[in-house]
Amino acid sequence: MPEAATGSTVPRRQLGRYLRELRTNARLTVQAAAKALEWSEAKMWRIETGQTSLRSHDVETMCRVYGAPDELKVALMGLAKETKGKGWWHAYGDVIPDGFDLFIGLEEAAQSLEEYSPELVPGLFQTPDYARAVISNNTRLQDEDIDRRVQLRVQRQTLVTRPTSPPTIRVALNEAVVRRVVGGPAVMAAQLDGLAELNERPHVSIRVVPYEVGAHRGLDTGPFILMRFPTTGDGRDHEPPIVYVQGFTGALYLDKPREIDRYSDGFAFIWDNALPQEDSSALFRQTAREMNRP
Repeated sequence: MPEAATGSTVPRRQLGRYLRELRTNARLTVQAAAKALEWSEAKMWRIETGQTSLRSHDVETMCRVYGAPDELKVALMGLAKETKGKGWWHAYGDVIPDGFDLFIGLEEAAQSLEEYSPELVPGLFQTPDYARAVISNNTRLQDEDIDRRVQLRVQRQTLVTRPTSPPTIRVALNEAVVRRVVGGPAVMAAQLDGLAELNERPHVSIRVVPYEVGAHRGLDTGPFILMRFPTTGDGRDHEPPIVYVQGFTGALYLDKPREIDRYSDGFAFIWDNALPQEDSSALFRQTAREMNRP
């Protein structure tokens, strides 16, 4: 079926994951759930693998059978309305319950991540002190909320350090990220040393796009993350790639082939204009030493 008819795959896939998790937590097999819902097992499979859109009424019924909390039921019903759309905007707000985070779910499932960051160290690489300084910039947050967000950011980083099957990560940083002092010289120096240490991991590659490059493709793309997922046995994508673009009031998830191609080409241009990995690590270390000088 054409993509225009089915809408973006992103909300369908994420909704399927949550519904599968709810069914598993309810200790129901696919067969038992299908019987309770008076649906076929084939329909259950299509729903849980994100192959079909859903009506919010169907989601409400499934949540009732699975014993889902009301707050989560409301959030999933809202997500169901997006499964028929042609694009997907996910605005973060208080209506989304703890643990209901589309980006983190996709990040955890990714086999590779390619990111361009022109302003800040990416969240996966931030030290706790650097993360606190960044998050504290939001003056509407209370201290307790800041603490929770820092903890969440640190927990996400197990994706980078896990010993088994970590994703391949390539990150291009604008030189401004290295030069901008966030949290004070000591905090920034520790952050830069941390980047150099991460660059020694076999599955991580961080490069800096130096000022001397001048205008480059990143000025057109802005910050983004390109996520790719594991392939099937015959080499086909198990799930289509996704580009994540975070905005001031929400986040955009792109998964159309032409969008993926544009951002993939854009990252290749940015990457080719960046310093080699070894030179980037040397820049991190040198700048950290300069910031540590009395």
